[in-house]
Amino acid sequence: MYQFFIHTTLIGRLPRWIEWVFNTPSHHRVHHGRNPGYIDRNYGGVLIIWDRLFGSFVDENAQDPPDYGITRPVPSNNLLVLWTHEYVDLFRDMARPGGLWSRLRHLWKPPEWERPASDASGTTHARTPVHTDQPG
Repeated sequence: MYQFFIHTTLIGRLPRWIEWVFNTPSHHRVHHGRNPGYIDRNYGGVLIIWDRLFGSFVDENAQDPPDYGITRPVPSNNLLVLWTHEYVDLFRDMARPGGLWSRLRHLWKPPEWERPASDASGTTHARTPVHTDQPG
């Protein structure tokens, strides 16, 4: 039931102490965002304190609302492809040349850890750093 509650856009911020301890709709919107600063963040199902402790917490920014989705479009509407495309990508990455240790690291490293910032088509794959100190 709790996961149903946090998947709403109708609830903004909750009282400060709740936001500090529990995963809230605001925190979960960040989890589903594909904005560069929101990727791989706010994993907690019920308690957000784990994300705070392990450094994966990011607060929702009203000036940069979450853009829901994934960074690379799935090339099909086939339900089986939609369910399994991430696993196919993972195993494809693990099959690339390299030693056993390099291949196994794909299981716990972030998706972009070994990829370049963009591929030949110009599609960005990595968690691109956001430079807020620069104008524009």
